Parts: sequence; structure tokens; C-alpha cells
Amino acid sequence: MGAVRVGIADHLGWAVAVTASADHVVVDRRRLVLVEAGLPAAPIHYEGKRLDVGAAAALVAKVRASIVRTASAALDELAAALPEPVVSISLRVWPLDFPTDIAVQLRPPYESRVDAIMYREVLSELARARNWDVHLYVAKDVVGQAVSTLGERADEVLQAPRSTLGPPWTKDHRTALAAAIVAG
Repeated sequence: MGAVRVGIADHLGWAVAVTASADHVVVDRRRLVLVEAGLPAAPIHYEGKRLDVGAAAALVAKVRASIVRTASAALDELAAALPEPVVSISLRVWPLDFPTDIAVQLRPPYESRVDAIMYREVLSELARARNWDVHLYVAKDVVGQAVSTLGERADEVLQAPRSTLGPPWTKDHRTALAAAIVAG
């Protein structure tokens, strides 16, 4: 089988992870919890409006530390369950020049995107610490790119897991699988 690739479709506080073999067979799919219970999944977007900059920064630091612990454990659990080593993880792209100043992040349009970017940044850091390659994908393009890569096999590879594995097999699962395929 060789090494496997992980595709991630992230949400605030959780993600869908689909792992595929080199020949694009799904070997694992799961929901990853990315933040500890009791903490806001989106500290800037949900809580930041009510906080001053210092309090918002402290909350973000607390949530980020939780994401590091929780996502790290989730990635370790995933890797341990797989039949082969992980060579890469694919994450939705984020602007590399996104503001890092909390005062700026608290303002529109940044406040609606910053929390999701934080999750991707942490997942990227954790993957690199495991010596996994990190690939970034554009969500609206990645399924089309996978279809181009797969050719005639596209429907079989991207849609068949719904019947072979059973539910759930949603758009998030197809996107994550497509991201893993494109990374290969």
C-alpha cells in the first residue's frame, strides 16, 4: 500500500479527516475534535466583540493552547490507527499575510475568518512537527482538480465510499478526499 495522505475539511472546533492510500482508496475517515469542551470554538468571532484587546488576546492564547493539545492527540490517534505512515496532510488555504495583531483581527472583515485560520495554522504546525508534508487547497477548486487527476475513475473514487463505507459521506468527505488525491 505504501504511505497514506490525509485530507482535512475543517470547521470551528472540529474537522472531517479522510485518509487515502496511494491508489486513492479511503482507508480511514473520522471526525476530529480540535478544541477542548468548555472553550469557545471561535474566540474572536464569538467572544471578541465583548472583550478588550488584552482579554481577547488572553482568550485566544488559551484556546490556541487547547487546540494544540486536542488536535495533537487527534492526529496521534489517527496516525496510530492507519495501516501505513502518513506522508502528507492537506488543509484549506489561508492568506499567509493575514494580520496577526489581535486589535486588527477583532475588526471586520478579519474577525469572521481569523478563528478558522488559527485551526489551520495549528494543524499545519503539528503536521510539520510529525514530518508530514503540508499541502494547501482551494475548497472550490479541489474536487475539480481531483476529477481531472482521476479521469474515468472520478465517480468511482469520489462517490463510491458513500455506498462502500456507508454514511456519513458528505461534501466535506469528498472535499477532504479530493485534497488528499491532489496532494499525491
